[in-house]
Amino acid sequence: GVKTELASIRQEINNTPILNREFLKQEIKNNLQNNTYQIVHFATHGVFSSNLEDTFILTYDDRININELDSFLQGNRKIDLPIELLVLSACETALGDERAVLGLAGVAIKAGARSTIASLWSVSDDASALLMITFYRELAQGNITKSEAFRRAQLAVLNQMEFSDPYFWSGFVMLGNWL
Repeated sequence: GVKTELASIRQEINNTPILNREFLKQEIKNNLQNNTYQIVHFATHGVFSSNLEDTFILTYDDRININELDSFLQGNRKIDLPIELLVLSACETALGDERAVLGLAGVAIKAGARSTIASLWSVSDDASALLMITFYRELAQGNITKSEAFRRAQLAVLNQMEFSDPYFWSGFVMLGNWL
């Protein structure tokens, strides 16, 4: 569902998707360190553990380990403009372990992203795509907080008969600044 998710989001906000064979570690590093982004959206799998060697997000050609992700995200902070929102829309990106409960989302906040949206469990591709598309559509309207846009997106998923179970709409959490 990544291609559909990102194509639909592109209709709502100006973005530069990097997909599939172009989603390379060096490309991500270059983009984050040489450009200033208000929003960064990763629709890729990641694993978080209190063991740093086992904490990463996947690219097409490699892994971005936790220290690299921290460095890449901090490289984006040109002119003291933080990343306003980092979205990790794949499975279990907010899931940590007994020693580090916030997962990759917590690391993103530590690296300077003001807000992070991430998932607590293995999520449905279709429901997640609907949630993300609706979230960005609401956010693009302006004069709305991230938390209100997120709440409206959750309601939109909840109101779909096939996604009314909380498994589909409640797996994502927002950390950090909700405004």
